[in-house]
Amino acid sequence: MSLTSAPPGTRARPTDDAAHPRRRGWRYRPLRPGRAGTAARAVFLAVAALVTLFPFYAMVVLSFRPTGPVTFPRSLWPWPLSTEAYHQLLGAQNVLRWTLNTLVYAVVSVVAVLLLSSLAGYAFAKKRFPGKETMFWSFLAMLMVPYQITLIPTFIIIAKANGVDTYWGLILPSLANAQAVFLMRQFIQTLPDSLFEAARLDGCSELRVYRTIVLPLIRPILVTLGIFVFLWHWNDFLWPLVIGQSESMRTLTTGVASLQQQNVPLNMLLAGSVVAFVPIFLAYLMGQRYFAEGVTMSGIKG
Repeated sequence: MSLTSAPPGTRARPTDDAAHPRRRGWRYRPLRPGRAGTAARAVFLAVAALVTLFPFYAMVVLSFRPTGPVTFPRSLWPWPLSTEAYHQLLGAQNVLRWTLNTLVYAVVSVVAVLLLSSLAGYAFAKKRFPGKETMFWSFLAMLMVPYQITLIPTFIIIAKANGVDTYWGLILPSLANAQAVFLMRQFIQTLPDSLFEAARLDGCSELRVYRTIVLPLIRPILVTLGIFVFLWHWNDFLWPLVIGQSESMRTLTTGVASLQQQNVPLNMLLAGSVVAFVPIFLAYLMGQRYFAEGVTMSGIKG
């Protein structure tokens, strides 16, 4: 042990390992990754991103190619470019009608599902009534039933009600969304009861409590769930194929699939895929901030 020099009138302090303030106790400290590990991780993520984006790149590039034979990898170069496929697609086919049908199907379903699931989630989370738990878990048991099993009974019911080739027949069966109700219920359960008690003491009705307290606080999960529901309905294929039997009631997914039976060129078929992809990509970009916030808050509170 050595002594450090000190001014006159003061005592020297030992400098051995035992007396050093940073050496008194040993703690595990994780090692920081070196530059080689960071570079390897960056390369791996870049390669994974390129592999993921390559199908989208090929879809867009081939949709802008002139009509003719496709050879790989020469056809993947972004030149020469041509909008011939888009002119033919929008001019000769019912793509605009299919887009309108898909938009009505997706937007109306999103609004209705969010409204009904938030009301049901609020009732299951904050209201007391006989048989609440039994009703909730019975409703949640619908998640265990495959969608294909209920397809034929649902079609028979809609057909008996003259709902084939109608918008309401397309939209109505998808409104009872058990997963949406479950997510809303789990999220609303985390809200403090004091807010609802204070509102009721102030004379607020249940509808006003729902409108002024519940809706503003669950906005992140509303946007997150809305994006998922929109993507699901926009990309839905089986139910629109069954219920929309006429050319004018097809959606984009079923309409683009029908182009394969007409022996249309590949660039025209991929142009239809691009038209179907752009709206859902824009919807995600517009709700990205709320989407990330909703996922984060769900992970923390759930």
